[in-house]
Amino acid sequence: MQVRRSLAAVLAVGSLLLAGACASDDVSGSASDDNASTGSADKGTVHIAGQNFGEATLVAAMYDELLTNAGYDTDVKLVDSRAAYIGTFPKTIDVVPEYVGGIVNQLNADANGADAKPFEAGDGQELAQQGKSLLDDKGITLLDLSTATDTNAFFVTKDYSESEGVTKLSDLKGKSVVLAANPDCEGRLDCEGGLSDDYGIDITKVLPLGYASDQTYQSVLDGESELGETSTTDGTLSSQGLVVLDDDKKIQPAQNLVPAVGTDFLDAHPDVADVLNPLMAALTTEKLTELNGRVAVDREKPEDVAHDFLTQEGLV
Repeated sequence: MQVRRSLAAVLAVGSLLLAGACASDDVSGSASDDNASTGSADKGTVHIAGQNFGEATLVAAMYDELLTNAGYDTDVKLVDSRAAYIGTFPKTIDVVPEYVGGIVNQLNADANGADAKPFEAGDGQELAQQGKSLLDDKGITLLDLSTATDTNAFFVTKDYSESEGVTKLSDLKGKSVVLAANPDCEGRLDCEGGLSDDYGIDITKVLPLGYASDQTYQSVLDGESELGETSTTDGTLSSQGLVVLDDDKKIQPAQNLVPAVGTDFLDAHPDVADVLNPLMAALTTEKLTELNGRVAVDREKPEDVAHDFLTQEGLV
């Protein structure tokens, strides 16, 4: 059985699982010499792209191992934001670990302008259907949606929550706060734009420190920022004295995990669906949160956590 290590350059970084969205990484590599692929034949190269934050990196490691095991050579490149790869997907990219709301709203903004009304359905299947024409026009097919979901979330320190009486985002209405977040947060309706327009929060500044990165955590802990961006499956917050504020106005669309595949590539390699769909069926929000915590809190290597999960689920 072959365990692909093409993510090693990214995964060796000694940061928390959910860190690292600030800088771009270009990662590829070759299979371990002491392992033999169980794939029946060399099926060529599959180009995998994705965002370089911990959870996406972990899921990309799962894709990497599964596709290598199926007989593909994998080339993995992780970058700082969706906008950095969506322009060349699917021309130079074949497969991306995605989130349904994220990709359909990115395509919506690209096609109709940054001020286009976003898709807001809380149901992943409904959201995928709303974005189907955009996906078709782009030449992208979504495989099976997982029940595992991970939406944007915003956190404050426990001390700030208690002293200011803040437990939900609407409690920040009218307050002036600095936001530490991903570089593409400003103006986005599920990030700074929604916090400002829907919640009436006075975001005085957005510090582009990364999505759930070490820098974002530290900025809030140090008082440089009052509010930080993370995910609902972040398993590190409690141990750091941080708390998520409830999205009581529900500005976050459904964000089920889903493999996005170039339609032409999928037509030529239909077995890719048979490789990745069982992973989507195996993942749940609870399992994903636990896996995140193993790396973020227990400091296990993401590729090892990925391999353990695939083995336990009988996927490799």
